[in-house]
Amino acid sequence: MNLLTITIDLDAIAHNTRLLKQKAAGAQLMCVVKADGYNHGAARVAATMAAHGADQFGVATLAEALALREAGITQPILAWIWTPDQDVVAALDAGIELGVPSLAHAAHLVSLRRPARVSVKLDTAMNRSGIDVAEWDTAFRMLIDAPHLTVTGLFSHLACADEPENPLNDQQVALFRKAIDQARGAGLDVPVNHLVNSPGLLTRPDAYFDMVRPGIALYGYSPIPGLSAAAEGLRPAMTWESRITVVKEIHAGEGVSYGQTWRAPSDGYTAVVACGYADGLPRALQGSLEVSINGRRYPQVGRVCMDQIVLWLGAGGEEAPPVQPGDRAILFGPAETGALTADDFAAALGTINYEVICSPHGRTTRAYLGG
Repeated sequence: MNLLTITIDLDAIAHNTRLLKQKAAGAQLMCVVKADGYNHGAARVAATMAAHGADQFGVATLAEALALREAGITQPILAWIWTPDQDVVAALDAGIELGVPSLAHAAHLVSLRRPARVSVKLDTAMNRSGIDVAEWDTAFRMLIDAPHLTVTGLFSHLACADEPENPLNDQQVALFRKAIDQARGAGLDVPVNHLVNSPGLLTRPDAYFDMVRPGIALYGYSPIPGLSAAAEGLRPAMTWESRITVVKEIHAGEGVSYGQTWRAPSDGYTAVVACGYADGLPRALQGSLEVSINGRRYPQVGRVCMDQIVLWLGAGGEEAPPVQPGDRAILFGPAETGALTADDFAAALGTINYEVICSPHGRTTRAYLGG
């Protein structure tokens, strides 16, 4: 039996996919499964998404795209992070569509003189990757003059979609509309254009264009601070849990773990959980974490170690400890588990739920329910 597991609820993935497909209101649904499906296992979640409404898939790298093909995914797959010196032949042979984020990328694909499906990535204010406004005409002409390249559309990325009232959102939508007009005016068909990510899908129906491109919402989490995932009908799919390995008595005033940074306020019991920073549990969580065991939460105390954490079970008296070795210890999961949610975890760390669900690693193994 594995001590440390993330359990993925494929029924939740199926539900979220159907929900977002319905919300897309006729636009195609590109499901983003980069970073191994946001740490949910790309092959398994993509198969579930494919069965419940996914029209296309989006990934970051060529390796991610090829892994999906090898796993049997037949829908179109777009990969948007690659370099012009990479060998793209295997990806092209597998029918992978390539994002074109710069003139150098475009020139490389033109020079290959191999048939390829490409989508042009435009910078509309993100200032990260994407062809700048001043170079749009050059890029469009370059692609028009390459008959071996099929331009499927344009795409860009919203910088502040998690702030729905930010005026930059309107500016980016307007600039993207201008880009589509400019491309078509130059002679490109660009039939499938996409701009919105998860927060854009939830708040900007005016910007759905031909396809929407959600990521984290597919996995059941809200991309917008203050916006409840449950209120949107989303179901979190990941539960991270370990096991209790040791339960022991401790006396008032005795310290726990490295540096003895916490001391027992009374005689009582502690429990050890097999999870540490080598498994993705941040050391900075010291004193901010509660772990759910048998429906009750217990505070983590002392330093977070490489392989273990310690919980304070409370005063003992004549009573037996409420926890036993082998008991499940839930680090985070859906609210109905009684544990901290990924959002609670993120708040304790001062980060975002995206980082939290991508954190479990090391000796953490993955298991699946449903599907």
